[in-house]
Amino acid sequence: MSRIGKKEISIPDGVDVAVKSGSAVVKGPKGELNVNLHPDMAVAVKDKLISVKRPSDSRTHRSLHGTTRMLLSNAVTGVSQGFEKELKIIGVGFQAQMKNDMLLLQLGYSHDIYFAPPEGITIEAKRTEIKISGIDKQVVGEVAAKIRSFRKPEPYKGKGVRYKEEYVRSKQGKTVGGGA
Repeated sequence: MSRIGKKEISIPDGVDVAVKSGSAVVKGPKGELNVNLHPDMAVAVKDKLISVKRPSDSRTHRSLHGTTRMLLSNAVTGVSQGFEKELKIIGVGFQAQMKNDMLLLQLGYSHDIYFAPPEGITIEAKRTEIKISGIDKQVVGEVAAKIRSFRKPEPYKGKGVRYKEEYVRSKQGKTVGGGA
């Protein structure tokens, strides 16, 4: 039995969950999310608890069990608390700022990079720190990964965009002298 799949999800106050055939609608103070469910997974809501059951121990059902439970859990957490990721910019002259609802990044290229956040995502930029927040965990992670991909941290000087708690291992670089 899946350890994650058999845990029940507690529904906090102010959050409503409605399960229909093939989907679950989760409404809360921060917004509304729709979670698509596999038709084989049985989702039951009762007494402020959500439980997910699988019909058999086949490989497909075992893999879907924990995944379905985590998707529902992330939706409940998202509409009640929200998710956020923080990025840090390191490098001389590298900076970020918000300009007309777009993120303006100066990352050492010959041009500035403008990034328009998708719907439901809020971005705050304070020069060398970027905070991405929203109710959908997957979209928040995708936006953070996209911004990081504009200039990944390089291993020699550590310049670039990285996650706040990310550790970038630095390499030594080439030494001069000691030839033949």
